[in-house]
Amino acid sequence: MPILTESAKDIAIPEMFPVMQLFPDVKIKDVYSTAKAEIKKKQLNNLIRPGKSVAVLVGSRGIASLKYVVKAVIEMLINMGVKPFIVPAMGSHGGGVAKEQKKIIESYGITEEYLGIPICSSMETTIIGETADKIPIHIDKFADRADYIVPVVRIKAHTDFSGPIESGLCKMLSIGIGKHNGCSRLHQEGFSNFSKLIPNAASVVLNKKNVPFGVAIIENAHENVHTICAVPGSDILSKEPSLLSLSKSLMPRLYFDHIDVLIVEQIGKDITGAGMDPNITGRTTSGSVQNFSGPSISRIVVLDLTEKTHNNAVGVGNADFITKKLYDKIDLISTYSNAIASGNPGSANIPVVLDSEREAVLAAIQTCPGIDHNNAKIVKIKDTLHLVNIEISENLLPYCRSRKNFYVPEH
Repeated sequence: MPILTESAKDIAIPEMFPVMQLFPDVKIKDVYSTAKAEIKKKQLNNLIRPGKSVAVLVGSRGIASLKYVVKAVIEMLINMGVKPFIVPAMGSHGGGVAKEQKKIIESYGITEEYLGIPICSSMETTIIGETADKIPIHIDKFADRADYIVPVVRIKAHTDFSGPIESGLCKMLSIGIGKHNGCSRLHQEGFSNFSKLIPNAASVVLNKKNVPFGVAIIENAHENVHTICAVPGSDILSKEPSLLSLSKSLMPRLYFDHIDVLIVEQIGKDITGAGMDPNITGRTTSGSVQNFSGPSISRIVVLDLTEKTHNNAVGVGNADFITKKLYDKIDLISTYSNAIASGNPGSANIPVVLDSEREAVLAAIQTCPGIDHNNAKIVKIKDTLHLVNIEISENLLPYCRSRKNFYVPEH
């Protein structure tokens, strides 16, 4: 029995045209040297005693030039006379399996061969204390045994809550370092409490363990490194809000008022924790994003998963239609364990599955309310992280030509 009606098959999918969205591209040219200089400038060696061990925390995100920043941190620590090692700090990602978490960071070029130090990956945790609300705080067993803990992380807007501290140093020092046990426990409190919970949980780690400093990375809209900031541990809670404000000011967006159909070529955990960033689409599984200033979007079609998401399809629940190609790649164990641990089962809901991109787009157009099906406004993006080069339907060309935020090549 055919899924699409005959009338849907007669819809004319418009020709798509490439355009560029214009964002500032102020960036660091030599990330490795800048990271080393930043650590040296802050004289962070005064916070560390030689001969000690250091757990360097690395997460699961696809951060620009991450391996060069991590290498710089490792080399500076070795110059300080300490013994660093890497701990994957990514909560429940990788299906909550230690070897899979190691594979994730290795896929970013962070390997034992490249860095010359071990990667210690485990899902075992130690409870080191509790918040004032009696919430136990878990941390990775290897990090717990280390003399020092140094997080290396990107600062950015979170996908499910807003506050002065969102994704960054404090989140890694609470959810990331907590592995599956700690991640699951904190998510039981609900995203509505995260603006207070994350800094409170991180405070327990900062008070109980020795965190001499953290390294914060901020990207611009072109996914280039804009800022590298080494933050002394004692300043993390006070400094992170200003770093988040800077990060938010540099975020990309879709410069449209309304889109009938948004086609997303790929989603994945390396793009954003939500697979597809609600700060770009305006969608979460619990409804619209509060104070969202981007376009209204009637339907979202997702075509594929990124390679580096390792078949974790969390975020697929925010799409309306997906292709069978994507569906066939989904690892249910990895996806479900992440969705359950994060307290967000809706993020793993499977949308309508259609055989091809064409069928998915036709279905999306047909289900857009109140439009001329042969004149749908369509935008196609690679993913919610790469928003400079996009494609638009012909009927959006006049809109883009009339605005300074776009460059429209001669067609």
